[in-house]
Amino acid sequence: MISLIVHRGAWDIPESLVDAHRKGCAAALGIGWNLLQKGGCAVDAVEQVIRFLEDDEAFDAGRGSHLNAVGEVELDASIMNGKTLRCGAVAAVHRIRNPISLARKVMDESEHILLVGTGAERFAAEHQIPTCDPKELIAPREEELWKSIRRKGRYAGRDAFHKSSDRGDTVGAVALDKEGTICVGTSTGGTLNKYPGRVGDSPLIGCGSYADNAVGGISTTGWGEAIIKVVLAKTVIGLMETNGGNGQQAAERGVELLKSKADGYGGVIVLNARGECSIAFNTPKMARAYMTSQMKEPFVAV
Repeated sequence: MISLIVHRGAWDIPESLVDAHRKGCAAALGIGWNLLQKGGCAVDAVEQVIRFLEDDEAFDAGRGSHLNAVGEVELDASIMNGKTLRCGAVAAVHRIRNPISLARKVMDESEHILLVGTGAERFAAEHQIPTCDPKELIAPREEELWKSIRRKGRYAGRDAFHKSSDRGDTVGAVALDKEGTICVGTSTGGTLNKYPGRVGDSPLIGCGSYADNAVGGISTTGWGEAIIKVVLAKTVIGLMETNGGNGQQAAERGVELLKSKADGYGGVIVLNARGECSIAFNTPKMARAYMTSQMKEPFVAV
């Protein structure tokens, strides 16, 4: 049994962008699925899917991410192997085009889990992860949006997930390979106009990502501060441990708790140990796609 599920964020996606989101999800899914079908491992599949999404500047991950309050791109990412529980994450990096690959390097080649800022970038240089000029990560569209927001004054990051004028495009993927290993990864540029150094849920294990072969894997998207408060990814895993691995039930309950306990907006993708895919969200839309070896065609929706 092999399975793969991908998301490109949960927010009020305008109709003018729905087709691009659908096609982007399908393309990302295809990259990972081809790798898994050829016998590739879940970790490689997740990394390659998320690198593809980070390289698409239309989304809030990698180049084209939202700018912070001083007009800079700061990126976060995490990855976790459900077989070993090894994990790696980076946060607040300015010079890394593909933070998911740096997060994997932290997982594979360090004794640590989370590296931030200049320390993470130093680790990248020492481990042959390419760096770039921070200005290369800024898309003109995002610079104009940032200037517009600054002119208007105070901006609430929470608004990005239920107002169609703003984007909330965290990206994530969960894969199950032929050996039964589950891997999850999540990557983001964070909320628009965030305070410099702000870190959301995406690089925090248990909040933005979690994987355990015995249960499943979860990637979250949405308002990071609320997701952190309810430790959303680990909460969904815990619910699955007590309900027989019912990913859909656990996902829906997790999103209910996100709203009722933290007044949060967002969504989750779930892949259980049986390879079954589930999705839940409380935003107007969520771009997602999945495929399993028991399906004839992939599921893609926004």
